[in-house]
Amino acid sequence: MPRFISDDCLCCGSCAAVCPCEAISMGDEHYEVDPDQCVDCGACENECPVGAIGEAEE
Repeated sequence: MPRFISDDCLCCGSCAAVCPCEAISMGDEHYEVDPDQCVDCGACENECPVGAIGEAEE
């Protein structure tokens, strides 16, 4: 299941820098995960300094 970035995102870019699939990019208000590119590796979740990334709900 792809990851999801909540509104708690600080827009620091740490998640995008570690994403091996380049599935994370800046959205309108914060970084967002492209679910079609995300391979659910968890690298971004481990890197987020505020815990704004988790598993997306279906």
